[in-house]
Amino acid sequence: MHTESSNSIRFTASIPRARKFLIPRRKRRIFFFRFTLMTLLGWVAGGIASLALKRLFVDLLPAVVNFPHPVLSIWGEYISGLLFALIFGADQALVVRQYISGRRWMITTTLGWLVATNVSAIWIQYIYFQAVSLDRALSSQEMLLFGFLSTLAYVTSGLWLGFFQWLVLRKHAVEAWKWVFVPAISFFFISISMLLLNQARLFIPQLNQNIVRYFSEQILTALMLGIIPGIILCNFKFRAKVKSK
Repeated sequence: MHTESSNSIRFTASIPRARKFLIPRRKRRIFFFRFTLMTLLGWVAGGIASLALKRLFVDLLPAVVNFPHPVLSIWGEYISGLLFALIFGADQALVVRQYISGRRWMITTTLGWLVATNVSAIWIQYIYFQAVSLDRALSSQEMLLFGFLSTLAYVTSGLWLGFFQWLVLRKHAVEAWKWVFVPAISFFFISISMLLLNQARLFIPQLNQNIVRYFSEQILTALMLGIIPGIILCNFKFRAKVKSK
């Protein structure tokens, strides 16, 4: 009887526990750290690469290729944006590939980022033209209104990024539809951070103000894009695959 009980205990211990969360509890901390770090690195590396490529199209190619400068400038804008999105998505994919398809995450993040940034740019440009079309100095209430609408256009554009990433995440996480709103939440906190940083410029020496502000904006943006999604990913429950009989 004692032998049967011991065998039962050993048999029970050998059965693997069902996976409850997309990111297992014991791996959450390291996943969160890596995801945030790689998002930061992807933002920096993508930014440097896209700026270098844009400079190639704007400053160097016109002297070699017989194309109108505005055409090269437009092509440089689009291709450098694509390069940035690829690097940004690829860096995140290096971390999430342990739990979902890294290749699909990179592709959907790239597409989602391009759509989001272009939609945001179009709406912000439209709002700007509406403000200019008034052909007069704006009142403080009007400036506040146009500023709010521009911020709203930026924040809601994050829904596109969330939607594209959801296409991958929905196969691996329970209630993955909530992810559609996550990038928009990140964009919202980025906007709040920029507002606070703008107020903090009064405490930055005038000599170094532009440099400090630029790097602060980039770091805060990257952190918001890493920290908030990283936390949400760690709290998603795992969608187990149902085996067909």
